[in-house]
Amino acid sequence: SPPCFGGSIMSVEHPPPDGGWGWAVVFGAFISIGFSYAFPKALTIFFKEIQEYFSVSYSEIAWVSSLMLAAMYAGGPVSSILVNRYGSRPVVIAGGVMCGVAMVTASFATTITHLYVCVGVVGGFGLSFNLQPSLTIIGKYFQARRPVANGLAMAGSPVFLCTLAPLNQFLFDRFGWRNSFFILGAVLLNCCVAGSLMRPLRPDQPRVEGRQEKRTCMDNVGKLLDFSLFKHRGFVIYLVGNVLMFFGFFAPIVFLAPYAKHQGVDEYSSAFLLSILAMVDMFARPGTGLLANTKWMRPRVQYLFSFAISYSGICHLLCPLASGYGGLVVYAIFVGIAFGMVCALLFECLMDLVGPERFSSAVGLVTIIECCPVLLGPPIGGTLVDVFGEYRYMYFLCGAMMLAAGLFLFAMNGYNYRRRREGPEDVPAPILRHRHTHRKPVESATPALGALRRDPCTRSPAPRPLH
Repeated sequence: SPPCFGGSIMSVEHPPPDGGWGWAVVFGAFISIGFSYAFPKALTIFFKEIQEYFSVSYSEIAWVSSLMLAAMYAGGPVSSILVNRYGSRPVVIAGGVMCGVAMVTASFATTITHLYVCVGVVGGFGLSFNLQPSLTIIGKYFQARRPVANGLAMAGSPVFLCTLAPLNQFLFDRFGWRNSFFILGAVLLNCCVAGSLMRPLRPDQPRVEGRQEKRTCMDNVGKLLDFSLFKHRGFVIYLVGNVLMFFGFFAPIVFLAPYAKHQGVDEYSSAFLLSILAMVDMFARPGTGLLANTKWMRPRVQYLFSFAISYSGICHLLCPLASGYGGLVVYAIFVGIAFGMVCALLFECLMDLVGPERFSSAVGLVTIIECCPVLLGPPIGGTLVDVFGEYRYMYFLCGAMMLAAGLFLFAMNGYNYRRRREGPEDVPAPILRHRHTHRKPVESATPALGALRRDPCTRSPAPRPLH
């Protein structure tokens, strides 16, 4: 069987409780992650009318959600630094305030550029401050049940998309897009409530004032972001595969409702396609989490992730064959399954590779690199629609990119597994030091998940503390 990547290094004084208040933390993460991933997609309900209002092209209107998603990913390193410095709770609350202010300000926009700045940049950074802290704190509260906890938290995205898509259509019909943005700004303040649930696992320690060496800005950043991860073979494989995947990940969802309207489907039925996708996604995520947590599948979770990406790419390639509203419903169902599988495993696989102690840095480094394909994917798709006057070529391109990413990850994970059987990878010890860590970390008490992170696949007879 493949070697196990799983394991973690936790403090003896504060082991992950795998329950208790952790379920309240999962609920808070459910809300934060739900808004972070669902809100940019649900905004596409307003795109057709905003496009006509400002007289802009498909590619220009696509930049709104694209910038929002890209800013959400680009803000990863900043969010990681703030989380490592202040903890998850204040960062999530600050992100909720930013999102609310961004949408209220966008309701007064007079040009499409104003929407780029308010919704795209400011709102995107606010979502970044919601996403990354929520993912990080789950790893601190859960170890044995971590895939299940991640699956439940990631289910927030389809649940919120299922709710926000028809809500946005209702708000638009009743109040118009400007007043709808104002109301949505108030709705996003619920992220502050979610942040209040993210109680730190370890109490704050008083700072000891004393003589300190002068450090440069890069020295301080280096203490908060673990750049040694780029020497981790599994991390680099994961990163390259994700960059390929994200070129085709969001565009098919962003253009699903406009594509349906282009085929003559009415507005409510077009919006309902997103709800169908979200309802299927809602069950696919926790189901995938349960599957990934099984004894047989957990050591092979990287292969499951590769399969999910390939399956999603095949769905997009077959989408242009769908005829009529019934065909689009079938497409939405299958894509909902694929989307749920990918999202449930996206960060679980990363944590499986690097461990909870390095996860905050890993997310920050991954998201800043992924922001480029996230930013360019939807506008490239919109450009294809503008050039050819139809959506099929956009779906072909996105499907091909995702299929290529899935096959790449499948092949390279197999190569990585074989190399690990031949000899352990010399993974540098983490250089990150958490502000609350004052004791030497030791191996987890869970035997099946206790591999040291210096070599995720070699189980030594006795734990060796990292210095």
